[in-house]
Amino acid sequence: MYNHIAMTDRDPPHENSHNQRGRPAGRWSWLFRCVRIALVVYLGLVLLLMFFEESLIFFPSRFPNGNWQPVGIEFEEVEFESGDGTRLHAWHFPHPQPRAHILFCHGNAGHLADRAWLMQQLRDELDVEVFIFDYRGYGKSDGKPNGKGILLDGRAACETFAGRAGIDTSDILPMGRSLGGAVAVDLAVEYGTRGLVLESTFTSTFDMATHYYPFLPARLLMRTRLDSVAKIRQFQGRLLQSHGDDDEMLRYEMGKQLFSAANDPKTFITIGGGRHNDPQTAEYYTALDEFIDEVSRNS
Repeated sequence: MYNHIAMTDRDPPHENSHNQRGRPAGRWSWLFRCVRIALVVYLGLVLLLMFFEESLIFFPSRFPNGNWQPVGIEFEEVEFESGDGTRLHAWHFPHPQPRAHILFCHGNAGHLADRAWLMQQLRDELDVEVFIFDYRGYGKSDGKPNGKGILLDGRAACETFAGRAGIDTSDILPMGRSLGGAVAVDLAVEYGTRGLVLESTFTSTFDMATHYYPFLPARLLMRTRLDSVAKIRQFQGRLLQSHGDDDEMLRYEMGKQLFSAANDPKTFITIGGGRHNDPQTAEYYTALDEFIDEVSRNS
């Protein structure tokens, strides 16, 4: 009886020791489950962003949305093909005695009809000939926008414009705003243009992705590889660049970084208090007018 009692008295401490060892194991199991869930959520988010990458970069408007017959604006409709056969659409604003031939590369939203008034202003106030085109998937252009495609589209537009104007592609003045800055830089380097105009643009899509999604390995995952900061180092012509110091979409510092990478001669115009979609200032257009004179004198 005494032996039985002794053994029974020892049982509770024996069970408690198992419980004490089990609690830490339970906590570790809970932690591992949380880590697995977080990892699954992270991988799911990465896959989701990869799948919708182009939808997060390009925001095209399609015909017939917008004003495609603007009153009081004269232009010629142009259809041409990109390097891979995609049918593209453009508006050509001729000038009888142009000081320069501006190829305008617009941003990532809307279409060329949204910029009709600006193209006429450039032509009439600066005495230049202007050609604006829609990337694939924008306006009346066929296809779907992507990084490689819009560069092909820019090159096709440059060659089409040069052919219509009867000039060499090196005589074209690429002018790129926002996303279009990447296309304009590519054209300036590809064709060795004497001038390049950039408005509120960025260094690279990698830097943009890192800014907006710092938790993602952008350089490993992104398919849209637009690297203006690397390309602009190869440009040997004159550069005029502007950026608003209150730009809420493309950081002012990013614009300055791109400018720093460029070769001389170059000019940077800070738009004081300017946000991303604000119109350019009178100071900027004065600088643009002088820039066109400089480029023309060196042609």
